[in-house]
Amino acid sequence: MSDLVRLVRAYALRNAVKHGGKARAESVLSMIMSDRPEMRPIAKQILELAREIVSEINRMSLEEQRALLQQEFPGLLEEERKKEERKTVQPLPGAVEGKVTLRFAPNPDFYIHLGNARPAILCDEYAKIYKGKMILRFEDTDPRTKTPLKEAYDAIREDLRWLDVKWHEEYVQSARLEIYYDVAREMLKRGCAYIDTCKEEGKRLLLQGKHCPTREREAEWQLEQFDKMVEGAFKEGEALLRIKTDPTHPNPSIRDWAALRIINVEKYPHPLVGSKYWVWPLYNFSVSVDDHLMGVTHVIRGREHEVNTEKQLYVYKCMGWDVPVFIHTGRLKLEGFILSKSKIRELLSKHKEEFLGPDDPRFGTIASLRRRGILPETIREVILSVGIKESDATISWVNLSSANRVLLDRRADRIMAVAEPREMVYEGECVDAEIPYHPDVPARKRKYRICRGDRILVDERDLGLGEFRLMGAANVKVEGDRLVFVSRELEHALRRKLQVIQWVPSEGAVRTKIYVPQGLELRRLHAVAERALREYGPGSPLQLIRFGFVRVERAGEAYELIFTHE
Repeated sequence: MSDLVRLVRAYALRNAVKHGGKARAESVLSMIMSDRPEMRPIAKQILELAREIVSEINRMSLEEQRALLQQEFPGLLEEERKKEERKTVQPLPGAVEGKVTLRFAPNPDFYIHLGNARPAILCDEYAKIYKGKMILRFEDTDPRTKTPLKEAYDAIREDLRWLDVKWHEEYVQSARLEIYYDVAREMLKRGCAYIDTCKEEGKRLLLQGKHCPTREREAEWQLEQFDKMVEGAFKEGEALLRIKTDPTHPNPSIRDWAALRIINVEKYPHPLVGSKYWVWPLYNFSVSVDDHLMGVTHVIRGREHEVNTEKQLYVYKCMGWDVPVFIHTGRLKLEGFILSKSKIRELLSKHKEEFLGPDDPRFGTIASLRRRGILPETIREVILSVGIKESDATISWVNLSSANRVLLDRRADRIMAVAEPREMVYEGECVDAEIPYHPDVPARKRKYRICRGDRILVDERDLGLGEFRLMGAANVKVEGDRLVFVSRELEHALRRKLQVIQWVPSEGAVRTKIYVPQGLELRRLHAVAERALREYGPGSPLQLIRFGFVRVERAGEAYELIFTHE
């Protein structure tokens, strides 16, 4: 058995076992092209070979296929088994069924991306596994440097619903300022916090391992100064509340870290509460308070928050609160995509006319991936396979598209489209073409009749074949600007090893524009599709035969499609 035959046989058996005993040559080719891109130059040969091997394998029972796969390619069967195992997340440390509470806490300063979605999906999954509760909390208490976007709140909710993430409670931190004030006062009373009125000098002193003299003032004075802050007696930068830690701590950021500060909301109004409040909590303070009051038992967040965890323990210790289980994960990247919210905002600001908005399919936001045609099940599967490991992880586009292809292949109807159309005149007897929308549902078909004199669009590049089979119709040969009927029988095409090509009746043909994302480039291709395309509206996933999967972006007189992947 040649190496190529063995390779195709292995993939065909794996495809058959995975899909209940029925392999598809096109799927086998797609998997090989995905895993072995260097073999693209012989794709046509591989497809022909796959059709022969698939035909043989599909005559076997599923049990026979599985036994043969185990006998000839045990490594592939083990690989599939491990893939299934990886879909189950690791146990949650210290979790007790019925008593687990987790939270997803996005900053609504932009749309969430794949990395942001990781804790959301993990929290949702663990809440389901342990029959617990998940909280959605918008952390929007920085109207100056991380200004919330009013539209981002709903955009994040929409993304989570699309990902099938379900939350039981929802909170918005900007509506909880009075709660933070109450805890701040209690910490001042207990001597765990103080008001720093030394301005820039206070920062300089802490860098030297010293502190602002106000740290030693009595609780009554501290409370009085805090009330003045809330009432607007101080301007921005003139006073702030610090948590007492260790002024000589080896990490300068932990030394008496700032917990609440004044923001000039006349200059930086909050999109939800306007200029009602001048004193705003910083991240580590508001998070500590909310995680306790909301009963959070497990916190899943990035490894970059390890220092924040250490800071927050000072609040828990002062208030005598139980500490949740903190789980820090590595960063998650999507190869070839921008996930940084600040970089995306910068691109949209400086080159707005070059992009299609925050959900441009070249970005790594959840909205962008949805617009491109990535399925929510794919994202969940990939996220859960990574789990809560501490090391950084990079998801390759090849792996993401491969996982997405398996799901799309089952649900995307097939449409014929011609990229370089050449109009030809058909010569011969009338032929009724019946073409299934999907190979797994052969009963669902569209029908076309072609008769002498009808005009047909085929790809200019296919004419060099001389003779070929029009998909679902007839075998024809090229004579000048004519396609001359040869025979109807598929057996003739198989015997002659004719290539099956797609074609489009000129009558009713649909002009289409296809957006193809490539890095930060967006190619625009033009094609002509069969009239069956008009049956699909925006959002529909389709496969353009011999081109790849697409998502309908816009329908109408002309169609716009976004290329998903091959």
